[in-house]
Amino acid sequence: MSASAPVRQGGRVPEGERPPAGQRRPGRALAGGVLLLVGALLLPLSLAATWARAELTETDSYVAAVAPLAGNAAVQEAVVDDVTDGVMAHVRLDGLLKAVPRAERPAVRKHFTRGIREFVGKQVRQVVTGRGFPAMWNGVHRTAHRTLDGTLTASGDAAVTLDLTPVVERVKHQLSHNGMGLDILRRVPRAGVEIVLLKAPDVPRIRAVYDVVGTGAMLLPPAAALCLGGGLLLARRRRRALICTGAGCAAAAALLAALLALVRSRTLDALPAMVSRPAAGAYADALTDPLRTGVWLVAGAGTLTAALAAAGPPAARALRTRRLAARATSGS
Repeated sequence: MSASAPVRQGGRVPEGERPPAGQRRPGRALAGGVLLLVGALLLPLSLAATWARAELTETDSYVAAVAPLAGNAAVQEAVVDDVTDGVMAHVRLDGLLKAVPRAERPAVRKHFTRGIREFVGKQVRQVVTGRGFPAMWNGVHRTAHRTLDGTLTASGDAAVTLDLTPVVERVKHQLSHNGMGLDILRRVPRAGVEIVLLKAPDVPRIRAVYDVVGTGAMLLPPAAALCLGGGLLLARRRRRALICTGAGCAAAAALLAALLALVRSRTLDALPAMVSRPAAGAYADALTDPLRTGVWLVAGAGTLTAALAAAGPPAARALRTRRLAARATSGS
């Protein structure tokens, strides 16, 4: 023991003559604070990495996330438009216009095209709003996700598409007794109605993101837990450290939620004009709903932890005092 520290009988240093806690082990307090800060930042990032890995690699999780969209009005309308556009791209009216004077052909073509589009759109809408559409919706998304997973884990650069041909096939079946419908729809090739989800030039970039997400999903959660646990163990003032940790985790989660909202807005604004914004927004919300739920749970848990830690000991002492007073009053 230092010669400058007075010692009472029994080897105890007088309370008023001890060095301040910050002077005894400043390195330990600093290390604990750094670990708590890093852990608070890593916690929402680990949620994001785990969510992204699940969406990219787990087909069942992805299909379950997008399944409710089969009943979304904006998504249904977008599917009707996409399928109708795909069918109309293969409609040829040259044979019908041979008997029409050349000067009148543009007006007649426009009239016929509008009528045929209305007819095809009506048939497609009946299929999309029918009972069998949810099963078709899940099937095309399951196939697309498996293709995406295979593309990201392989070395090829093939584009990933959402094949809506099953909807066309169902429309063909529905019109099996309608000669006009068969004549129109039989011209559509087997894989002629597709929505490109991932263009071939973007595959290498998404594959790099896929690799980073896979690594982050394995490393970030245990790293966050170790940093938070280690920081609390090293902290000299545990209650204050717990308050700061809860508040920090809540703030980091709220920041991630704000970032998600900003990315969603920017992404929708950058979409081409032909893409339905309501449908794209519903699709984005369905995919990110588990992440947003987890983020707000972390924010709520952090806020609650900080509040309980701040009010815990005084509240417990006050409750204990009231109980003792009540007992004394009842005893007297």
